[in-house]
Amino acid sequence: MATARLEQLTLWAIGQQEITLANDGGRIVTDAGLLMVRDFEKRLGILRDVAQRLPDPRSQRFVAHKTEAILTQQVYQILAGYDDYNDAQVLRDDPVLQAIVGVSPDDEKSLASGSTLARFQYAYTRREAEKPIEERAVLLEQQHACNHRLQVLNDYLVELFARTRPQRPSYVILDIDASDDPTHGQQVLSFYHGYYEQDQYFPLFIFDGDTGFPLAAWLRPGTVHASCGAVEALRQVVTKLRQAWPDVLILVRGDTGFALPEMYEFCEREGLLYSLGFASNNVLKEMSDPWLAELQEALTQRPGETVRRFEEVAEYRAKDWSRARRLLVKLEVNSCGTNRRFVITNMSGDPQGLYHGFYVQRGAVPEQPIGELKNGLHMDRLSSHRFRANSFKMLEHVIAYAIVVLYREASASVPEMARATVSTWRQRLWKVGALLKTSVRRIWFHLSESWPNLGLLFQVHRAALSYLAKLGMVASPVIDESPPPPSPEALPM
Repeated sequence: MATARLEQLTLWAIGQQEITLANDGGRIVTDAGLLMVRDFEKRLGILRDVAQRLPDPRSQRFVAHKTEAILTQQVYQILAGYDDYNDAQVLRDDPVLQAIVGVSPDDEKSLASGSTLARFQYAYTRREAEKPIEERAVLLEQQHACNHRLQVLNDYLVELFARTRPQRPSYVILDIDASDDPTHGQQVLSFYHGYYEQDQYFPLFIFDGDTGFPLAAWLRPGTVHASCGAVEALRQVVTKLRQAWPDVLILVRGDTGFALPEMYEFCEREGLLYSLGFASNNVLKEMSDPWLAELQEALTQRPGETVRRFEEVAEYRAKDWSRARRLLVKLEVNSCGTNRRFVITNMSGDPQGLYHGFYVQRGAVPEQPIGELKNGLHMDRLSSHRFRANSFKMLEHVIAYAIVVLYREASASVPEMARATVSTWRQRLWKVGALLKTSVRRIWFHLSESWPNLGLLFQVHRAALSYLAKLGMVASPVIDESPPPPSPEALPM
């Protein structure tokens, strides 16, 4: 479609001043704030290291975009809020994204198209295309590459977490949870789940309980039990953590979906402390009825209030258990009725202290990280047909979130952004307009001096570089080493 040669458009007047639009403003870009994130992530070498580990079965004769370039393009599209591969059709010539990937805006070289990004998640290859179908090993090669990629990314998450700790932790809390992921269309292994009343996938996540850093993410079919694969995922994370810190104390938290004998026995065998929600049953109701009756009597003396009580069942043993275990009991009564909660644990201590001081803290993690993945990074936009392709796409979102967590952790000394969500980061510091100017030696992104968050942007990045200095990634947190840039008028158009 031809572009109109409009040079000026007058709208309305404010007093004697007319509001006028003109198309001679030069090359103006958005998302300039992501350049700061890229500088931080590039110094840590996150996407570079991931790309080096990912198998690439493509025939290199046909490869125009390397693995690192494709991965970087997709992750930063996600951070910018462009979740679908189709978005690459209009972003492949965006100067900010080109600079992030490592392409000069002056090179007239487009980034990967949406089709290329989509083929990459399928591990598409043209090898052996000349052979008869029955003689081709391409399909198995693709499947192996897809499976291997999922394991590589999950292993890397734990390694990245370990090497970005400023000091050795005395403990690590593993928060394990599942979440519904609605599907649409004909996605493989998408099934209708009666509880959620929708067609869905049912991914499994493990997060660090203190920072919310993602340590594992596995896509699963829509109707599996919440605990499906949980012990194996936990085993892989624990193994990696102990390779980094052999004597670290590891604690596990989860809801009732993970309270199964296989999980208890694994944790006890591996020396892990755990607290898991436990489903009620008739035996436990009968045990706790006297306590509940006493609370109901107490409520008559304090109408309109909520009365609570914490007890324990020290030696509870179900029929199929190998041994007795400890249960914490929380009972609550108010004008709305009664409420009983049970937690199974191998931790010692006061029941109320364990319940409030440890178990219910999982309301922050993993609930908030999963919310950010879904609402801030739109991780649930898994629209590919094949299951492995959707698994890889989900992990791209998780890698993007890991970068966010690290950048937020690194800039924690800036109170305004220490607890900011992904959406807040994007709205306040990443969606930044800039005027692009280039010279032989520099690519300038000129930010408006009237932009209210300009000082905050540089303050956050200084804090992030200070964090990297503690890790030995940079020699100094100084970022203003160059002379002030010339004004846009001083540079050639």
